[in-house]
Amino acid sequence: MLTKSVKDIELLAPAGDWDCMRAAVANGANAIFFGVEKFNARARAHNFRMDDLPDIMSFLHLYGVKGYLTFNILVFEDELAEAKILIDACIEAGVDAVIVQDLGLVRMIREISPDFPIHGSTQMTITSPEAVEFTKPYGMELVVLGRENNMKQIKMIGDQAKLPMEVFVHGALCVSYSGQCLTSEMWGGRSANRGECAQACRLPYDLMVDGEQKPMGDVAYLLSPKDLAALDIIPELIEAGVSSFKIEGRMKTPEYVANVVSKYRKAIDRYFEGRGERATQEELRELQQSFSRGFTHGFLEGTNNKKLVEGTFPKSRGVFLGRVKQLLRDGVLVELEAPIKRGDGIVFDAGDPTKKEEGGRVYDLRRQGEKLEGEAPGGQIELVPGRNDVNLSRVHVGDRVWKTSDPALDKRMRATYETDKPYRVFPVRIEVSGAEGEPLVTRWTDLSTGYEVRIDSELMLESARTRPMNEELFMEQFGRLGGTVFALEAVDAHLDGDLLVPMRELNAMRRRAVALLEAARQAPRAYEQHRIEVYGDAKTGQQRSLLAERDTAQVTVLCRNIDQVHAALTENVELIYADFEFIKQFPAAVEAARAAGKRIALATPRIHMPGENGYFRNILKLKPDAVLIRNTGALYFFLKYRAEHPEEDMPELIGDFSLNIANHKAAALFLDTGLDRITPSYDLNIQQMVDLLERSDTSKLEMVIHQHMPMFHTEHCVYCTFLSEGTDFTNCGRPCEEHRVSLQDRIGMSHPVRVDEGCRNTVYNAIDQSGAEYINHFLELGVPSYRVEFLEETPDKVKEVLGLYRRAISGEISGTQVWKTLKATNQLGVTRGQLVKWGRVDHID
Repeated sequence: MLTKSVKDIELLAPAGDWDCMRAAVANGANAIFFGVEKFNARARAHNFRMDDLPDIMSFLHLYGVKGYLTFNILVFEDELAEAKILIDACIEAGVDAVIVQDLGLVRMIREISPDFPIHGSTQMTITSPEAVEFTKPYGMELVVLGRENNMKQIKMIGDQAKLPMEVFVHGALCVSYSGQCLTSEMWGGRSANRGECAQACRLPYDLMVDGEQKPMGDVAYLLSPKDLAALDIIPELIEAGVSSFKIEGRMKTPEYVANVVSKYRKAIDRYFEGRGERATQEELRELQQSFSRGFTHGFLEGTNNKKLVEGTFPKSRGVFLGRVKQLLRDGVLVELEAPIKRGDGIVFDAGDPTKKEEGGRVYDLRRQGEKLEGEAPGGQIELVPGRNDVNLSRVHVGDRVWKTSDPALDKRMRATYETDKPYRVFPVRIEVSGAEGEPLVTRWTDLSTGYEVRIDSELMLESARTRPMNEELFMEQFGRLGGTVFALEAVDAHLDGDLLVPMRELNAMRRRAVALLEAARQAPRAYEQHRIEVYGDAKTGQQRSLLAERDTAQVTVLCRNIDQVHAALTENVELIYADFEFIKQFPAAVEAARAAGKRIALATPRIHMPGENGYFRNILKLKPDAVLIRNTGALYFFLKYRAEHPEEDMPELIGDFSLNIANHKAAALFLDTGLDRITPSYDLNIQQMVDLLERSDTSKLEMVIHQHMPMFHTEHCVYCTFLSEGTDFTNCGRPCEEHRVSLQDRIGMSHPVRVDEGCRNTVYNAIDQSGAEYINHFLELGVPSYRVEFLEETPDKVKEVLGLYRRAISGEISGTQVWKTLKATNQLGVTRGQLVKWGRVDHID
């Protein structure tokens, strides 16, 4: 999928408000992504209003820029009608595409409009060709790949799946896979899948190794990545087949947008102009100045855990100036590594950003006591802060010094969009013809769109006695297009004789032509649109086959080691899931289950990368009774295998929570696709869960009622980064096979970190959560299957907990009794977790 010209590349910029949108257009963005009040992954941004959509699209289309609405969150059952209103508004306003996470929303959009463009959000966790293929029946126009894909994988996905790909090239990096972070949801009821991320990855943690705290010096931010900056590898990304380059930052300033967009515009243009130039140090410094936690290529060049996370600070620093070499009476001596000038902001970094840091404006610059004018480019320079800005007694030799702001840069960036001039102009060609006694006929062509308008004079052409009209005159009169988005490129005149009309007539024709050409550019794009009943496809109570007897409900159990499996095999459970760190441990679990006459399921990893289908083939070789499907790439693989091998007995396919099923349309989509059973998203509280169940086929649902919430799921390996000299799985020495790591938070809770076959880490919540008190609700709604998940529990604990839930489901004890027993016997207690968050259900048994 190699691109041929600059027209094949889209530079996609963020806009949180009108100034940011203007800044992006003024500095060369091809497309803008923005959100409106509610349904987007930046709930804390200013955001636009739905009523703004026509004006936004009119403004963008005037300048030939596309506008994409971010709808990249999960949509709860009671929000579907409101979501439909917004989709209808997008279609009517001519929005160029919506960026969507929720596949239930995708289903609804296709019911409303078969041709309205949909982009698959990075929140869909699309990281493999198979995941791209899964989206194709739903008419995706483009997919946004996970930030964890490297350039080789990007090219492989493009070559195999042949769908346009969008890739993040600049901005903050999430440490967790997008769409797979449940930390904010677990700890604060602020779901990242709802645009409410609380940035728990930016908090300090202590590293606990085998139960003991490991001294880490000033490294405390173990999950806080540096910021992504791919400016200097734009050529490689173009050649890898990327078609859309995405800049993160809908909560950033317009100065940031102007700065970043202009730099990437230059880099893309340089490539296609064949100049072979790379980003300069000055350009990179200016990017750092707008916002930077330190720059990295992220995963684009492959995994390098040491470069991804430094761990000494979690917030933007700006440009590194150097370290304090000497304290002076009124300032400090610094060996400069970057330029500085009077008026710039600085901060002194003593290595503990949790404490108040000294900083302020630079008042004076000196070299060996002599005052400097202008910018100090480098060398040993005395920085004199404002008299009341900095308490020098709190500054130390060795402190790092950062330039936090550059007013001159900000002023330069503002000048690009705070102007009365149009941000861009487009070439126009005019054909002129006419004869005496007839109107002057002009045809104006907007060469960038191909749109043509015809404007005839209202007055008839007359014979000219002196100074007849010619191409030079038309160029002069029709070329007066200042203040519009047009510039006259050429006039082709064919008049029959020496003719004229009054100059005021030519001016009026020009104004009418400009108005029509602008209106044509601003006209909303037309789509097919149907009226639908949002809940017309929902199941009713009679269709859900409600359970009549408790004893028909089944308990399933997920085990994470072979000892737990052996314990579970002695209990009354219908299915055992084996979710082990290493696939080499699966055969023992299958063998044990077969010997005990129990059904066994094997779990896929939550992430599927190109070239990892061997994992799935190994699962099939073991012939389990079921497979726990955790991503759409795995689902596509198993469904395709099933279709291609109808003669084989295929395992049952069970969709896990990580498919993010949050409404009845998503549930129906996955069941219609071929899953035999599904698990709702962990983002649902009890009322949202009930709302989903009331409109879904509950006979095919399984509820997880006990578990340690899997919070972060990340390509960043804590074991490799902090317990090894290596950089990735090829040279880390596999410390995960010898040690157990956990992250201790500020209140002393230690959250276990586990590794999967792909060396990805999952950070689990320290406290297990129970939904025992809601079992009666789920039984009444016809849910037949209840899963209990274990993490580090002993075999005895496995038996105890399974016994409690089996008794609760059979009605021997209440859910409240289960809760109280678990709370009394668990060392850390037990939490109700996300289910109780804002719950509106009146009765708990």
